[in-house]
Amino acid sequence: MGEKINVKEIVKRKKEDLKLEVEKIKEKGINPKLAVILASDDEASKIYVGKKRKMCEELGILQEEYILDKNVDTQEVVEIIKRLNNDSSVNGILVQLPLFKHLNMDVILDTISDKKDVDGFHPLTLGKLFIGEAETFIPCTPKGIMTILDDIGTTYEGKHAVIVGRSRIVGKPISQILLKRGATVTICHSKTGDISLYTKQADILVAAVGKPHIITKDMIKPGAIVVDVGINRIAGKILGDVDTENALEVCSKITPVPGGVGLTTVLSLLENVVQATKEQNNI
Repeated sequence: MGEKINVKEIVKRKKEDLKLEVEKIKEKGINPKLAVILASDDEASKIYVGKKRKMCEELGILQEEYILDKNVDTQEVVEIIKRLNNDSSVNGILVQLPLFKHLNMDVILDTISDKKDVDGFHPLTLGKLFIGEAETFIPCTPKGIMTILDDIGTTYEGKHAVIVGRSRIVGKPISQILLKRGATVTICHSKTGDISLYTKQADILVAAVGKPHIITKDMIKPGAIVVDVGINRIAGKILGDVDTENALEVCSKITPVPGGVGLTTVLSLLENVVQATKEQNNI
């Protein structure tokens, strides 16, 4: 019988460390600041922004928000970002996804200075990640996944990691990070035939497709570590991409949903804000 990873405890410890780091920066007369742009009616996005605001308050990081209505156009968002790029008091810029459908996501994300790209989606940031440069921002969800895996003592060299999902936000970047750690990586996606052929070989299985319970216990290798990134709202309940309760009969460890990767994603964002603040001020 496997166990659910206590992600809340991991985050609690990491937050204490990060708070001390913020205090040291403030002693130098510098206040780390995050600017958040919300251009969406998406309820989940509003909840995420609220969680980020709360954690900023807990850690002593300043946050300013730009809540935009559906009449905003791409150029207006771009102008806000350009202004924030030039504002030395702002250390990190986050554009909460998804955006209103009429907005050009690529143009907006590409406008963010790579020095303030704390979400890790700028082409320069992702390019550095893909060629293995250490000095870059790691996208928040993959960074959060690695925080969990590292904390539980996961070994990577010689292990087979299978990623289900190839998104720019999770699948592609986490594959590069695991490759760099020495794992053999397979990515499955919507065009893969029978994904169970691959998931059953996984020592480390990351599910990130946004389909409730797409991964069942018969698709999991005995003793595997399972990371469930999925957040699916069904009939008032939040379900992951993995059928957790049944998966526990097979896997060794699994992240819970809710209370799993989402928590370390928010933490990772603020770790990136602190990293950006230090780099911009040569600390």
